[in-house]
Amino acid sequence: MSDIKRIGTGPRMSEAVIHNGTAYLAGQVGNPGSSVADQTRECLAEVDRILAECGSDKTRILKAQIWMADMADFADMNAVWDAWVPQGATPARATGEAKLATPEYKVEVLVIAAV
Repeated sequence: MSDIKRIGTGPRMSEAVIHNGTAYLAGQVGNPGSSVADQTRECLAEVDRILAECGSDKTRILKAQIWMADMADFADMNAVWDAWVPQGATPARATGEAKLATPEYKVEVLVIAAV
């Protein structure tokens, strides 16, 4: 049986769970009320931080799932994503529209990465 390692474990969830060489990150959000571009930058900075704590980085992301409160902001989010994601190591990705935890959140990013 493989060991399970939890990073940033709290009463409700962990920031990441590592199992069999794969890191599963919780959804990351930015500061409520800021622009979708700013929130996306903040989400991705948290992804970078947590991946580093897991012993990984953005070149090892296998899959990304992005939830947006309004798909009208898709281009603004993508401009930040495209500047951040490493060319030649882009992950599989899906983006959808959903109600997020509070109306002030505009984007949430979830990733799965190899460790």
